[in-house]
Formats: sequence, structure tokens, C-alpha cells
Amino acid sequence: MTDFAISPEALQTQITETLGSKAKSVTLALGEVTVVVSAADYRAVATLLRDAPGCRFEQLIDLCGMDYSGYREGEWEGERFCVVSHLLSVSLNQRVRLKVFVPNEDLPVVDSLTSVWNAAGWFEREAFDLYGIVFEGHDDLRRILTDYGFIGHPFRKDFPVSGHVEMRYDPDQKRVIYQPVSIEPREITPRVIREDNYGGLH
Repeated sequence: MTDFAISPEALQTQITETLGSKAKSVTLALGEVTVVVSAADYRAVATLLRDAPGCRFEQLIDLCGMDYSGYREGEWEGERFCVVSHLLSVSLNQRVRLKVFVPNEDLPVVDSLTSVWNAAGWFEREAFDLYGIVFEGHDDLRRILTDYGFIGHPFRKDFPVSGHVEMRYDPDQKRVIYQPVSIEPREITPRVIREDNYGGLH
């Protein structure tokens, strides 16, 4: 591992030159480089970032889904779902963030990166489970955190906080059962207490 990474500005230039027209944008903010690519170029870009001499991002250290609905008070006009990956080059001591916006809100589908980095397997299952993003080419895409009978995707912003079903033990049937949520939504109004001399202030 090198003692010193190149500057973020140099990394931005290197990645821009490596990806060329395959990158929609390569930006630098707060000392971090972010690459945005189209869904059509996603796997090809990932392979380039792994193999190109000036990049050599051998490790995928994180991958998650994002739901942009309601982002910036509804000012967002792009695709609703996004997949964000964080890549590490141990050999060159540098990092990059890779983002792809997934087309089709009703059935968001994007290529799997399991053929590029094995570590993508469980991360993509998590993004599928929580956001409903389908990763084409993943050989075992099933829920990983919620139950197999779970309805919906709980990290989507339109998913109700109380969920759709609840689980409880039924003493008559002597087993765990699922039933519609029995919690009625209610608005919570904060209780304000006003005291003279509160905290010793006059």
C-alpha cells in the first residue's frame, strides 16, 4: 500500500480520463470524488474502475440503495431510486463513490456487480429487500433482513412507519401469527411545560 494517495483533484482527473464518455459526471466535494453513470454503462464502468492502472479499485466496501422521492422538498426531478457504491484501492490508497440512478420507478432494474466484486452479493440483497431494486445477474436475489413473507420494501419513503402487518404469538393456536396492523395512526402534539423560574432563570 502506498503511503500517500494522490490528491482528490488528481484522482478526479484520472477517473475522468479513464471513463471518458461513460461518465455522466465526475465531481469533487468535501475532498471526495463521486462518479455518476447511466444504468447502461454501470457494469462496464465498475470493471474499468477495478482494472484501469490509475484506478485499481480492488475492493467494494459498501453498496446501498437510496430513495430520492421528496428530496430537497420535492425539487428533485430525476429518477427516484439510486444505487451508491463506495470503492477502495488498497494498492493506490484512494477511494471513490459510484452512483447509478435506476430507471423505471415501478420496477427498478440495474445490473448486478457480483461478477466484478463478490462482496456485492449481500449488499445487493439488502438493497433489494429494503428498496425493491432488482439486480439483474445476481444469482441469489432474495430478502436478507426482513421475513420471507414480508410485504413491501421498508426503506421506501412511502412505506408506512407502522408497516402493513404485525406478528404476535397466539396462545389459542400455540403459534406465531401475522395479522393486519392494529395500531391506529395518530398525531402526537408535544406537551409544552412553562414554569416561572425554570432552571433558576429569572
